[in-house]
Amino acid sequence: MPNVQKIFPLLLGPLLFAVLWGLNPFGLEIAQAKVTGVVAWMLVWWISEAVPMAVTSLLPIMLFPLLGIMGLEKTCLSYSNRFVFLFLGGFLIALAMEKWNLHRRLALSIVNKTGTSANTIIFGFMLASFSISMWISNTATTLMMLPIASSVVLLLVNEEKTKNPKGASHFATALMLSIAYGSSIGGIGTLVGSPPNASMAGILDKSFGCQVSFFDWMKYGFPFALVFLLVAYWLLVRVIFPNRLGKFALGHAIIQAELSALGKWTREEKTVFGVFIATALLWILQEPIAGMLKPMDIEFSDTAIAIIMGSSLFIFPSEQPRTPILEWRDTDKLPWGVLLMFGGGMSLAAAFDSCGLVSTITHSMQGIDSSNLFLFVSALCAMGLLITALMSNIAMVNIFVPIVASLAVGAGISPEVFAIPVTIAASCDFMFPMSTPPNAIAYSSGYIRSKDMLKAGVVLNFVSLLLLMGLVWLMVG
Repeated sequence: MPNVQKIFPLLLGPLLFAVLWGLNPFGLEIAQAKVTGVVAWMLVWWISEAVPMAVTSLLPIMLFPLLGIMGLEKTCLSYSNRFVFLFLGGFLIALAMEKWNLHRRLALSIVNKTGTSANTIIFGFMLASFSISMWISNTATTLMMLPIASSVVLLLVNEEKTKNPKGASHFATALMLSIAYGSSIGGIGTLVGSPPNASMAGILDKSFGCQVSFFDWMKYGFPFALVFLLVAYWLLVRVIFPNRLGKFALGHAIIQAELSALGKWTREEKTVFGVFIATALLWILQEPIAGMLKPMDIEFSDTAIAIIMGSSLFIFPSEQPRTPILEWRDTDKLPWGVLLMFGGGMSLAAAFDSCGLVSTITHSMQGIDSSNLFLFVSALCAMGLLITALMSNIAMVNIFVPIVASLAVGAGISPEVFAIPVTIAASCDFMFPMSTPPNAIAYSSGYIRSKDMLKAGVVLNFVSLLLLMGLVWLMVG
């Protein structure tokens, strides 16, 4: 018997497209009705995953030329947006870190420095997850950290189960959640930390002429993420899952054993670490360097840094004869589907602009009262939190950011003021195992019940909204 759960959304997408185009219930221009229909189609398929999300992201290439919305060449250009290549360079560096186990060494080193009491062990894992996921996938970070955390629980908690079973259970739950939540929060810290961040920057650049550099994002995203990390940690260990276990005698020995198993730093690790540090510094210093080079007609961008440094890993030699740090076959592990999703989002943003939907939304919002901007943007963030619970965070950004950026233009405000907080909201979904890959991976450990994740997630979602309102207050003034 056919799978109804798959067939229904598969048919619902094109059906909604036909209704929004054919009946045009919103009274839009024909081109705008077509684009709205394509958005609805992609939205249904993205939410339901009736087909792979990367395939859904190719719909603009299939439909826009056929419908006369945009030419094939213009549509395809969106898939080569500079932010696609920014993330590609970041992915290459992350791939090298994973290939040579550098991310594991860095994570264990951070945990090793944070102490041996129950709460500091949790903080160490949370901080390590946070720090690593600013640069590599939060999914990969969680996958890497979870086995280490599981071994810590197995060795440290068994002796506590008879003395303090509730405390032992709370420690295990908080430890697993700290990895998932630390990974998600860390992704907020940098432009390459999470796919929605770069996707938002690409949409603003392509459709609104507003450039968000690596430093522009980091001056808002990193402080927000750091404050959120500290608040989330305190809530986990003091309010939601207090354990009161004190110090573990074996804690330091376990982490030391894991580090010893890695042995001395290899040449490959040193090389990748050097490239990683140099890339981070260049990204942070990109604006002043670009300003100095501009009089010489030299363009120095975040994307150029990413591609140069990522490509260099195919040149630097490893200890194996005639073998570089990265080989092309290593790129089989790159998340190419995420890059296609960037392209799909950029293409939608270009269609919004070319058919006049951006202008229509902007015109309809001309009457926004500037005195209510704080409440208005806060409400958009709350809406973003709600939407990201229903679909993937990158899909939410691709659909929602062009709209909120248009609202900002209509209110006479720079698009980034609306778009950055809403994009951060896309990474703040902590309530359900299916909400994000880190949540699902942590849940699979067996130490977390769904009601525990809901209990913690409701609190953290609410806190994230309060922090977003604080960020909006700072940005709106």
